[in-house]
Amino acid sequence: MILSCPHTHQPSTDPPVTLHDACPACHAAEKQNSRRAEGDPTAMSTPSPLHAVHEALGAAFTDFAGWAMPLRYGSELAEHKAVRTAAGLFDLSHMGEIELTGPDAAKALDHALVGKLSAVKPGKARYTMICDTDGGVLDDLVVYRLAAEKYLVVANASNAATVAAELRERAAGFDVEVADRSADLALIAVQGPTSAAIIREVTGADLDTLAYYASVPATAAGHDVLLARTGYTGEDGFEIYVDGPLAAEVWQALTAAGAPHGLTPAGLACRDTLRLEAGMPLYGNELSADLTPFDAALGRVVKFDKAGGFVGQAALERRRDADVPEKVLVGLVGTGKRAPRHGYAVLDADGTEVGTVTSGALSPTLGHPIAMAYVPIAVSGPGTALTVDIRGTQAPVEVVKLPFYQRPA
Repeated sequence: MILSCPHTHQPSTDPPVTLHDACPACHAAEKQNSRRAEGDPTAMSTPSPLHAVHEALGAAFTDFAGWAMPLRYGSELAEHKAVRTAAGLFDLSHMGEIELTGPDAAKALDHALVGKLSAVKPGKARYTMICDTDGGVLDDLVVYRLAAEKYLVVANASNAATVAAELRERAAGFDVEVADRSADLALIAVQGPTSAAIIREVTGADLDTLAYYASVPATAAGHDVLLARTGYTGEDGFEIYVDGPLAAEVWQALTAAGAPHGLTPAGLACRDTLRLEAGMPLYGNELSADLTPFDAALGRVVKFDKAGGFVGQAALERRRDADVPEKVLVGLVGTGKRAPRHGYAVLDADGTEVGTVTSGALSPTLGHPIAMAYVPIAVSGPGTALTVDIRGTQAPVEVVKLPFYQRPA
């Protein structure tokens, strides 16, 4: 009987015990089965195509939206600082990827999303959102236009299935094919000041002409990849989309090229503090179905000048035209070493609760506590003195304009 590997689809007549010896994904799945038997809390999580690589590097894993992902490899502080001063290497294969292909791909996305994707030129990308009929944010997305009739929609891991289902439903009546590629693709990111030197060596791509939020077909470790100049850290950086079974070879090529440039494997823990310093929202914290893009100070991504309208348009027009928003997103900075955390109450000068912290941490770069929170517009001005209830202690904070950190020009 001829068998085939479910990941590489390569046929073999070998006995099943040796069938997948060359497939990293099969090895990872085998280890997952062993971990389930041992009671590992992440054992029911889906392994990344790079799981075996992370294990060899001594990563500590966490379950993130059903995926077993590296939280850190050693010190998350060292990983954070490596991204700010040199470069960090991230596995982001938990992200969702949905392709739309066909003559009506642009029209379908203009209808489905709040952005005007028909205006994006091939080779460019756009940050946008998908909203429900009430204007609530279902997810924030990056959309790449790969060709005149082909787009790649990148969704957050926790919302990937929802986004794929919504796109299929909203594409009904359009001449377009919607394909969920999330299980097929790996995503590797190189972020930091030395990232361009590393990517240039591995891919040979002309980075001088690759602008921020642009992509280009490239070759890495002898394999075809999609190379994008995008990221979630506040630094210059790149993201590489590659077929899952080939991801380990690309990772190793980046590791070798990055050694002279200070490249450090980095986990999700430091990615969160990096994006917080850069004032970037996280779905489930700063964004949710209970909030519109305007609530998150991201109304600029909503484009009303589209033919045919889009899902949630009427609700978003009402929200745009509202006199005063109930609450707005602000930055908070504190003193000392006790950081506000998600869910902590924000209090005004009278001690009245006026808001809630959405994200907070002790900033590794700035050396003091930072947070984002939703507060009434009356106390949202930069310089406003507030406090945060940190386990019964009112810690003083000051409202500041986002972001907290901007990379040097």
